[in-house]
Amino acid sequence: MGMAIKMLEKNYDSAAVEPRIARTWEEADAFRAGAGAKPGAETFSIVIPPPNVTGSLHMGHALNNTLQDIMVRFERMRGKDVLWQPGMDHAGIATQMVVERKLMEKQQHRREMGREAFIEKVWEWKAESGGLIFNQLRRLGASCDWSRERFTMDEGLSEAVLEVFVSLYKEGLIYKDKRLVNWDPKLLTAISDLEVEQIEVNGNLWHLRYPLEPGVTYQHPVAFDEDGKPTEWETRDYLVVATTRPETMLGDTGVAVHPDDERYKGIVGKHVILPIVGRRIPIVADEYPDPTAGTGAVKMTPAHDFNDFEVGKRRGLRAINVLTIEGRITIKDNEDFLEGLDHPAALHGAWDQLEGKDRFEARKIIVEILEEAGLVDKIEPHKHTVPHGDRGGVPIEPRLTEQWYVDAKTLAKPAIASVREGRTKFVPKNWEKTYFEWMENIQPWCVSRQLWWGHQIPAWYGPDGQVFVEKTEEEALHAAIQHYISHEGPWKAWVEEKLENFKPGEILTRDEDVLDTWFSSALWPFSTLGWPKQTPELDRYYQTDVLVTGFDIIFFWVARMMMMGLHFMKDDLGEPIEPFHTVYVHALVRDKNGQKMSKSKGNVIDPLELIDEYGADALRFTLAIMAAQGRDVKLDPARVAGYRNFGTKLWNATRFAEMNGVKLDPQFVPEAASLTINRWILTELARTARDVTDAIETYRFNDAAGSLYRFVWNQFCDWYLELLKPVFNGEDEGAKAESQACAAYVLEETYKLLHPFMPFMTEELWAHTAGEGNERAGLICHAEWPTPAYADDAAADEINWLVDLVSGIRSVRAEMNVPPSAVAPLVVVGANAQTRTRIERHEPAIRRLARVDAIALADEAPKGSAQIVIGEATACLPLGSLIDLAAETARLEKAIAKASAEADRIRGKLGNEKFVANAKPEVVEAERERLAELEQQMTSLATALARVAEAR
Repeated sequence: MGMAIKMLEKNYDSAAVEPRIARTWEEADAFRAGAGAKPGAETFSIVIPPPNVTGSLHMGHALNNTLQDIMVRFERMRGKDVLWQPGMDHAGIATQMVVERKLMEKQQHRREMGREAFIEKVWEWKAESGGLIFNQLRRLGASCDWSRERFTMDEGLSEAVLEVFVSLYKEGLIYKDKRLVNWDPKLLTAISDLEVEQIEVNGNLWHLRYPLEPGVTYQHPVAFDEDGKPTEWETRDYLVVATTRPETMLGDTGVAVHPDDERYKGIVGKHVILPIVGRRIPIVADEYPDPTAGTGAVKMTPAHDFNDFEVGKRRGLRAINVLTIEGRITIKDNEDFLEGLDHPAALHGAWDQLEGKDRFEARKIIVEILEEAGLVDKIEPHKHTVPHGDRGGVPIEPRLTEQWYVDAKTLAKPAIASVREGRTKFVPKNWEKTYFEWMENIQPWCVSRQLWWGHQIPAWYGPDGQVFVEKTEEEALHAAIQHYISHEGPWKAWVEEKLENFKPGEILTRDEDVLDTWFSSALWPFSTLGWPKQTPELDRYYQTDVLVTGFDIIFFWVARMMMMGLHFMKDDLGEPIEPFHTVYVHALVRDKNGQKMSKSKGNVIDPLELIDEYGADALRFTLAIMAAQGRDVKLDPARVAGYRNFGTKLWNATRFAEMNGVKLDPQFVPEAASLTINRWILTELARTARDVTDAIETYRFNDAAGSLYRFVWNQFCDWYLELLKPVFNGEDEGAKAESQACAAYVLEETYKLLHPFMPFMTEELWAHTAGEGNERAGLICHAEWPTPAYADDAAADEINWLVDLVSGIRSVRAEMNVPPSAVAPLVVVGANAQTRTRIERHEPAIRRLARVDAIALADEAPKGSAQIVIGEATACLPLGSLIDLAAETARLEKAIAKASAEADRIRGKLGNEKFVANAKPEVVEAERERLAELEQQMTSLATALARVAEAR
């Protein structure tokens, strides 16, 4: 390496190097499945969580893909046949919103242009800007097999979706049902429970009086004794119901009370007259109302509330929908609403006022009307959660519609068993609990969406509404003809007549809806490998190995992949195969104060800006070293700057080595090393390689990065190169040659160990240090992963003793404020024979590195010395002559008092509930961090004070 044609640049320039290395990888097709693998190698496959086609790289992606890439590069270097399958999700609602917004800017509307033209526009948009995130993942260094890129709307994946939908329908696991769904009145589509966000709002609780039917009264308690027993009653001819949504009262079809509620026992089975509407509705007994909450009487609107819908089913109450798809009142021409209005107490004038009004405007009008009629008992301010659509951002409406459902309960059973029985494991294990809780209470999965962008449902309807589910319109038509012609009835002749003069689209009409975008991504581990065709890739790479994901999509995605994979993928014996054996769940990336990143807080950190400033390697290493299992990553850009310095340290170490004639020697074998210092670093290298391998295998990425950091920065740069200086500058040519070859070998192995974490810089250093005759060919990403077995524990103990001794002396000097230039004597007490030999052997290094002059052995510690215990011996520094011990004592006592006072002040603040509740979370967090800092500082100061006391 010393004779390399070109000296290593003084500074590493990530902005210039990274794109060049990326091109090198691309030209070499370095990441194609199987690249670098030995024949017959074991496989290792991972599917990327497909980012949305609308997406751009955010910090969660950066963490997720860094961790996948570490494993992928590691296994590729271990000689496995690796496939990292990339791809993108068509992201139904999100994409449709983006394209609609773009069209709106040109005053174009989706409805006016029609479905086909709109879909064409979406594909155009996808071609232009849909691939943005892949280029960003390449900048991060993601080593996917980019030649296999898939998209959930690809032809092949669409074929898989058709196969799954039709099969599940024919097995009775997909069906149509009229149920309440979460309806988004802004996007005009059903959404699943998982796409609903609960948002806390300040609202009201309106207590409304519903008059009982004429002639019915009951006794209502109004005064109570100490035990809560009623002592006074009044006669009432009305019921009070409490609601947060007065506007839905128009669709009330009953009032429910608890069967054990003494107050209402006498009127169960009687009726109230619904104000404004005039409908006569029953009072029913059901376990659902809580007698201790509100008035214990609850209005029932089965078409507009999930709980009411269930009570309605149990008690035979009608479901009357009084809202349009946009959330506006519809009563005047609403047949459902007008049916069975058997009482004259309707306010038809109010109906005119309400018709067509938005739900929230209608709320105000209804409350005003009821107040005028004296039917508002009281209004209380009320904080409660309101479900909102996570994309549309408006409150969702439970809406009674016919939708397509997947029988998730049946599909969940094998998926629960897989995790229970350990065939698929979660890391960290505590996520299994979350998975079980959800899977064991799973509801039918509503998979139809009233959108245009997505996989259109393969269902066609005949003239009488009969549904035919097939993969193609031809097959559906064939099934329909068979059906109608073989059944005697009114449609037989109609169909026969149409067939004589057949025109497409006359007999059947296709279902307009598309599938939930998660339906296709649930098939991702096998659809991307070519299923339903039995491809060689499917055979080779399924089951995949580990799935790396954030916890927020355990339900959306992980659970559904488990359900679909187990249902459709079977081994040769017909046993179901899980899509992956391990689910590694990484934490959230938060800001440095532990706050969740959000646009509204203005604390979003853009990974691309960090890559521009510090390089992808620095960002990757930071994310890896902070990715402790089960702990959120608190990302401070200053940390990224710090780990860029770590890269610089390795770069400078390579340059320093190069200047000292270090170069690759293909003849060098670790076993031949004779110098203790070389045998030490080779032992530490082997230990580090074992630690890193073990940590990556067990998903402890932070431990792997931490081991590398310690080895490179401390052991190799700070100590090994420092201790080699006299060898490089000395006369012993044999020792010099051995050390040059050893340092080159250790650097080479270090680049390999670091490669999965810092791929760009290590690829650059690898190419640069290959030697003029190119003693090693190929890219580091295909190099063999280090598995050194070298161990010389005696050499390691000896140099580690030296490092501990020098570090101990240095920290005492720093603690006690000894001027850096001052040279102190060293007295070692209680040294055994081994320690004496070591002192003799390493005296020049100890004197140079610890800034001591004479080293003496003694039986007891001299007066006025600071003491450090190293093994069986005690190293003493007589400092009395170098520093004013009294002044030093006073300085330390003053520093302790100052830190202590500040710590007390912060403890007081943090102990004040008002401060903790009202201050900004980042302020509270900063105070906690400062307190921890002060406590650490006081411990160090106390140690220093104790040393000064010993020295006096």
